[in-house]
Amino acid sequence: MTISTTKKLLGATVAAGVIFALAGCGQAPTDKPEGGEKPVDSDFLPCLISDAGGWNDKSFNQSAKEGMDSAADELGIKPLEFESANDNDYAPNLETAVSEGCSLIVAVGFKLSAATVESALANPEIDYAIIDDYADNDFDGTTDAPNIKPLVFDTAQAAYLGGYAAAAWSAQSGVNKVGTFGGMQIPSVAVFMDGYQLGVDKYNEDKSAAVEVFGWDAATQKGSFTGGFDANDTAKQTAQGVLDQGVDVILPVGGPVYQSAAAAITDSGKDTLMLGVDSDLAVADPNVAGMTLVSIMKAIDVAVHDATVAAAGGEFDAAPYVGTLENEGVKLSGFGDFEGDLPEGLVDELAELQKQIIAGDITVESENSP
Repeated sequence: MTISTTKKLLGATVAAGVIFALAGCGQAPTDKPEGGEKPVDSDFLPCLISDAGGWNDKSFNQSAKEGMDSAADELGIKPLEFESANDNDYAPNLETAVSEGCSLIVAVGFKLSAATVESALANPEIDYAIIDDYADNDFDGTTDAPNIKPLVFDTAQAAYLGGYAAAAWSAQSGVNKVGTFGGMQIPSVAVFMDGYQLGVDKYNEDKSAAVEVFGWDAATQKGSFTGGFDANDTAKQTAQGVLDQGVDVILPVGGPVYQSAAAAITDSGKDTLMLGVDSDLAVADPNVAGMTLVSIMKAIDVAVHDATVAAAGGEFDAAPYVGTLENEGVKLSGFGDFEGDLPEGLVDELAELQKQIIAGDITVESENSP
């Protein structure tokens, strides 16, 4: 684990219910029409395009839709929302959004990146935003079209807290083994796994403990992946492979793949817990609340909402938004059913770690951070 003292961020608080503040490295898109001072263009039409996970993934697609719907309600307009059934739908959905007269098109996920860039370059008069990707397909360090706003998240910061909590739970149980696996090995997935391992390392350092991590090695960037984001037999087998190492906490990263992890846990008959990602999984899917220790959250809904409202008021800004603990773009959820069973002092320790990350006393270094 690498800890340094180079960043200077803001302080944080812990809310009742053990909810931790979100944050970000960039300024959140918060321009909103106020009292009619920034009237909404009467022709403004926001549009949202999902990836193949669909609107009911209990994760980033659903969160993006909630943000778009919230903005539309606030603006008194009706958005167009295109649900992609598979990867082949991305380009056609973008073409349809353009033909329907969309003023702002928000693409959900890196898998839409190439198609979004192509569409944005062909339609410079339309505003675009993309979640979890910089739309930098030529890897030159800049977004490939000037009218695309990246909405990305330094999830390693919140995952660090999640890893620390998972290690504390496993140490309390005497198992001292935690695990993780991902969907596709891409930065927006691996960043969770990096932060998770660094948080476990921090726990071991602070407590002179020896909690092991299975399914990911941040140093080599190698680990367990399903190759996609579907809840299928492959995902279940991948989860089972990690569970077979004897872990009692597992972090599945990749939208619906948590369902496969839950099925594998149920089949095992053990009391293994998992961590949610993107949304508060215990709330998004009450069926798994009884096995969800905590969730590592991204404020995708807020980012989409604010970008939409800003665009509606003529304040679209293509500068990337980066969510961190400072600007409340990422956070740790509450512990739900397990709040009363946590190791003594854990909540205070997490609050102090968060404070140190925000103050710059701890830098969570992940090569996958945006």
